[in-house]
Amino acid sequence: MNHDRSRALFERAERVIVAGVNSPVRAFRAVGGQPPFIASGKGARITDVDGNEYVDYVGSWGPAILGHAHPDVISAVQAAASEGLSFGAPTEREVVFAELVTKLVPSLELIRCVSSGTEATMSAIRVARGFTGRELIVKFAGCYHGHADHLLVKAGSGAATFGEPDSAGVTSAVARTTLTLAFNDVAALRALFTARGSEIAAVIVEPVVGNMGCVPPVAGFLEAIVQECRNYGAISIFDEVMTGFRLGLSGAQGRYGLVPDLTTLGKIAGGGLPLAVYGGRRDIMSCVAPLGPVYQAGTLSGNPVAVSAGIATLERLDAALYERLETLGARLEAGLAGAAAQTGVSACVQRVGAMITLFFTRGPVLNFDDAARQDAGLFAKFHRGLLARGIYWPASMYEAAFFGACHTADDIDRTITAATDALAS
Repeated sequence: MNHDRSRALFERAERVIVAGVNSPVRAFRAVGGQPPFIASGKGARITDVDGNEYVDYVGSWGPAILGHAHPDVISAVQAAASEGLSFGAPTEREVVFAELVTKLVPSLELIRCVSSGTEATMSAIRVARGFTGRELIVKFAGCYHGHADHLLVKAGSGAATFGEPDSAGVTSAVARTTLTLAFNDVAALRALFTARGSEIAAVIVEPVVGNMGCVPPVAGFLEAIVQECRNYGAISIFDEVMTGFRLGLSGAQGRYGLVPDLTTLGKIAGGGLPLAVYGGRRDIMSCVAPLGPVYQAGTLSGNPVAVSAGIATLERLDAALYERLETLGARLEAGLAGAAAQTGVSACVQRVGAMITLFFTRGPVLNFDDAARQDAGLFAKFHRGLLARGIYWPASMYEAAFFGACHTADDIDRTITAATDALAS
């Protein structure tokens, strides 16, 4: 494959954009080489500026469940854009969007639109603190909830100690209001609530983690979060920015039959445009201005072009689509596991719905410590091998891969063959 134009663009970008990219993983630092610059996408395929075509398993990091440039979504966006890009005032489209979202996710009694997943999680936590009058929040190592200061926190010296900043620029005072536990550790969660439950405002969790690779919850883990929060008057927050509408019409909470107090949505909800949502119980959300004292505002919140893409996407999701995704996912999961076994590579495959990861370690992977034991060098070689064979895979061993209704059985089989060849080499 020729990548001359991508290389030239990357050199230009590095002069004016931090590391040449607008989000870190795009720089390919974890896998080596330079990123291809994408010119276009259609369905399950993307094409770079040098004309190289790839079967895409990034899907804009989740939103492209219908595929790139779906004609109905494009038409909806064009129609909305032709009437004006932004008004900073209420529009009918945002009402239609809110009605659709609250119908699909019954736990959302009231919602507020924002422009990014970070805004959604940041706002949900502020609401939880305002509603409870408490300061402490609990998160889990390996779960990523955006780049708000109080969420860029790693575990301290013990399971229930105050957190430590995980990024320069995050103050120790902010970090001390966040407690970090291991994902899937029910005993540690219960012990923390026993010790400090009256101080905890909220527990936030990716119900199926996608930011340390695809890691599902063990039986009883999510249930324990919801129950412990209920027992101690804390707020359970399911961060479904990634899993919302990807794991089913009602997201992970529908898949596992749970009702969190608050939920955040993004990615698929916006159909590929900057749009996210936070919402939940009516009494909690009634704390948000102008109904209550918790302030949050945004010039582009509920943008008519963005919500039009969201509506067009959500209206095209149904049971048949998710059945197709399960069939494709099972085929890919079995094929990747077979490729690892055939080539003698120590690896395991984990999948939930249309999220999947090939971990370069023996499984199962239950938490961040397990995920961190991967062979990073082997993953980097694997990624380069896939790219050379026309497969665009996430450029980090800590990111789940995504596929959509646009993928075909032939795409899956081509990917399995490419993976087998890449592992063998």
